[in-house]
Amino acid sequence: MESWKDYLSFSVESKINFANPMNHQQLMFRCLHLAQFGQGMVAPNPMVGSLLLYGDKIIGEGWHRAFGEAHAEVNAINDVTEPFLLAASTLYVNLEPCSHHGKTPPCTDFIISKGIKKVVIGMIDPFAAVNGNGVRLLREAGIDVTVNVLEAECRELNKRFITYQTEKRPYIILKWAQSADGYIGRSGKRVHISNPLSRVLTHQLRSTSSAILVGTNTVLADDPQLNVRHWFGKNPLRVSIDKEKRIPARAKILDGSQETLLFTFEENALLPNVEYEKLDPSNSIPEQIIKSLYKRNIRCVLIEGGTFTIESFLSIGMWDEAFVFHSPQLLLNGVKAPELNLFSFKEEQIGDNRLQIFKR
Repeated sequence: MESWKDYLSFSVESKINFANPMNHQQLMFRCLHLAQFGQGMVAPNPMVGSLLLYGDKIIGEGWHRAFGEAHAEVNAINDVTEPFLLAASTLYVNLEPCSHHGKTPPCTDFIISKGIKKVVIGMIDPFAAVNGNGVRLLREAGIDVTVNVLEAECRELNKRFITYQTEKRPYIILKWAQSADGYIGRSGKRVHISNPLSRVLTHQLRSTSSAILVGTNTVLADDPQLNVRHWFGKNPLRVSIDKEKRIPARAKILDGSQETLLFTFEENALLPNVEYEKLDPSNSIPEQIIKSLYKRNIRCVLIEGGTFTIESFLSIGMWDEAFVFHSPQLLLNGVKAPELNLFSFKEEQIGDNRLQIFKR
């Protein structure tokens, strides 16, 4: 992935006729490409792409399109117009086929029923109900199974899903914009620091997140909507911290237009589509919030809060990535931006803004 465009988006390609047989790695890259079509639509499920190769030709392709709908392997197999070729074809998929009954029947049963004899898998599914069982069932059915092809790339694609399964918490992304002189904003006053294109990218990032979190001061200063109005896709769960009941009922995040969760120290009046959860003031606030979001099946949370909120997560090492937009604008005074003393692993110029992406 060479730029933020590759990081968050994909292009459409038609089926491919290869002049020469392709190797496992090249075909798995195609599966990863297909999988990204489900970005922002399949959570809490992982992104999965699949294809069938007959000789030197891809005869079927598919991806998991939306949560609750057919999985990638089923869509790829159903895309084949000449089913009699399946028995002589190889199925490629970036994640181990499921072997349990969930929203849909097990993909392993479907693959076996079609007489497919070879399956190539990018990585084992860490989900406890699968985690090697899919491979075992396929092999017990006499299928030749190859695993861990482009495993690192497959893990990168579904890092949010994997973090949720292995670390028992959501994947945590921090995001802020700062002026050239190191300020994130002015106290109590809304200030636009990032440019319009950077704001579109932020909304694109929101569309791929399950929840978006801001602190009380951000709500009071900016009155944000916390939706994806500048992009397409699902609106995330809106989350904020209102320990002392300072957020007024007229705030946009309390307008009932999308699900909202407020963490507080006190009981609060009921509002439409707004849920309150009490915090224990004697324990770590960030840890309580992340534990609650995990229990709510939130796979990824985007934290767009102010400096205090972001640094509360940074200080305990509870984050995975940070998106930092640098503007040439000078504020001269205000709220200092969070400090992140790391080298970025990627940088990109977005108009007059510079985006740095950091990994913990």
